[in-house]
Amino acid sequence: MPDSRTHSVEIIRYKVPADKHKEFEEAYAAGGKHLQESPYCLFYEVVKGVEEPDRYIVRIHWTSKDDHEKGFRQSAPFRSFFNYVRPFFGNIEEMKHYEETGIGWRKGK
Repeated sequence: MPDSRTHSVEIIRYKVPADKHKEFEEAYAAGGKHLQESPYCLFYEVVKGVEEPDRYIVRIHWTSKDDHEKGFRQSAPFRSFFNYVRPFFGNIEEMKHYEETGIGWRKGK
């Protein structure tokens, strides 16, 4: 397995109105199945703000930025995934790639 620091972490920050929370979460639950089909997607999660419940962060770990942009985005799973999340494209506040630093800790890992 390659060094985890070569992976790309995509962070997508959304602001979703309260009346769309359920629809947003359902879109990612259904669309996430297509992320799982991709050999380029290693992990994804959707988290919701506690202090600001209209804020969501989606974190997707890709094998690399190029694999995400040139592999996944050209694939059938991307088209299927995007069909689910497309209604929320206008709610994106940030969509960027980050590199892992190797600094961190998770209990039990």
